[in-house]
Amino acid sequence: MNLLFIHQNFPGQFRHIALHFAQRRGHRVVAIGRDSCPGMPGVELVKYKKHRHAAKETHHYARTFEEGVIHGQAVLRLLLELKNRGFAPDVVIGHPGWGETLYVKEAFPHCRLIHLCEFYYHAEGADCGFDPEFPNTMDDRARIRSRNGLHLLNLEQCDAGIAPTQWQKGLFPKAFAPKITVAHEGIPTALLTPEPLASFELPDGTLLRAGDPVVTYVSRNLEPYRGFHTFMRAVPGILENSRARIVIVGGDGVSYGALPKDAPNWREKMLREVQPDPGRVHFMGQIPYDSYRRLLQVSAAHVYLTYPFVLSWSMLEAMASGCLIVGSATPPVQEVVEHGRNGLLTDFFDATKLAAMVSEALDTPSRYAQMRSVASREIREAYTVERGLKRYEDLITG
Repeated sequence: MNLLFIHQNFPGQFRHIALHFAQRRGHRVVAIGRDSCPGMPGVELVKYKKHRHAAKETHHYARTFEEGVIHGQAVLRLLLELKNRGFAPDVVIGHPGWGETLYVKEAFPHCRLIHLCEFYYHAEGADCGFDPEFPNTMDDRARIRSRNGLHLLNLEQCDAGIAPTQWQKGLFPKAFAPKITVAHEGIPTALLTPEPLASFELPDGTLLRAGDPVVTYVSRNLEPYRGFHTFMRAVPGILENSRARIVIVGGDGVSYGALPKDAPNWREKMLREVQPDPGRVHFMGQIPYDSYRRLLQVSAAHVYLTYPFVLSWSMLEAMASGCLIVGSATPPVQEVVEHGRNGLLTDFFDATKLAAMVSEALDTPSRYAQMRSVASREIREAYTVERGLKRYEDLITG
């Protein structure tokens, strides 16, 4: 079988399934990604480069669509090159969010096209307008309505779709629901285990050990979509525990939303508002995966906050590692975490309540040992890579 993966940042969510087929006899696996994508060993990668950005004159409601067309056109050129070289995919698995898969069927009308249905935008009831600190305008609503034109074209042309969670599937129009299967790609649970002897060294040489009152917060980038502003407002209350250490992992860029208007990034903005003891609050930036795993293993409480948006791998990884999750009572989290059984939930905006929950977890860790054990067991059963591979393989083979 010939398989083609298309993802702007390949491998992205397709790492495990692409490698799975690449390592099996009888399959040829090719991937297309943007010129900045990392790729992965064992998978043939073809990169594209946009020839331009959306024009400044384009109406801002339509700019995302024009960007999608530009991405799609660049990928179409590569598809035709592959076709001229004799490659014809039986199955194409793609992330359609940037428009890259728009013209797959023009090049290969008979291939089976599977889309990762990650998110369908709404003017209310999801991320947009959720946070009163960043109110939704009528202009935003109109822009979102227009933006979904790209996603409707994607839904119309794909043969099947995969949504990582039930909540994410529920965001898509009901008319397309029969096309979409719920299947999380899985996390490497074999690498994510509780370890009572784990340790993590801070840049200043301090050694943190499992059992210490360590609070962790992780996000690809530190930003409001992942509740960074709420977390920082909870930090003073957490630090009332004189032994507590807070370790924050994440970059200063933007994955979702926008940078603040009055500061270079959200970290600096929140440090102007909240000025914690720098000897007890440690900003690590982005760290290697092995260091990240060890950090989770020493965590006494892991804070995960998110808008009603895509669920992060980090929350599942933390749970698998035996962390006590203190999370936001928002739909993607509530699908996995049940308050009082396998973690704790609190209002996304209530920094005082968040600080109180974390402080209690630090003061009485034995009270939450069962929750941590249940969380680890459930994630290590339900979100394995093997389980994800089986669901993806079922869709690929039809």
